[in-house]
Amino acid sequence: MINRVVLVGRLTKDPELRYTPSGVAMARFILAVNRTFTNQQGEKEADFINCLVWRKQAENAANYLRKGSLAGVEGRIQTGSYEGQDGKRVYTTDVVADSVQYLEPRNGQASPNNSTTGQTLEHQRRSSEYQQPQTQPNYTRVDEDPFVNSSGPVEVLDDDLPF
Repeated sequence: MINRVVLVGRLTKDPELRYTPSGVAMARFILAVNRTFTNQQGEKEADFINCLVWRKQAENAANYLRKGSLAGVEGRIQTGSYEGQDGKRVYTTDVVADSVQYLEPRNGQASPNNSTTGQTLEHQRRSSEYQQPQTQPNYTRVDEDPFVNSSGPVEVLDDDLPF
């Protein structure tokens, strides 16, 4: 059986961080995910998906995600139920996140008070460029374009392709 979910959307409000009696961090947030189609009036609709994240990622989500933050969530769907205050059975559906990615840089947040961990993929890429010395020289130079004097299509033979 496969139970895998990948979502990209914006938080509808700040994550709610709580701790279990044994001290395990848990955060809840709702992710608004746009549908790929429009309704009869031509408007885009969104689904509002309850997400749950545990331990250190829960603390990170609470510290760095804010209302409007763009986030990627990978996890699984979990259903459950409980008895409501009125005695009726209430059914729940949550995405339990294994991974939460912050998809915007600090200055790209929806509101000026928001911040991220700097753990966005782009930031990680930039950081690794500055922290690691280049092991290979960059041979591609703008002023040495091998096709600059080309006067038509470039012929490529099947034997030249790597696949």
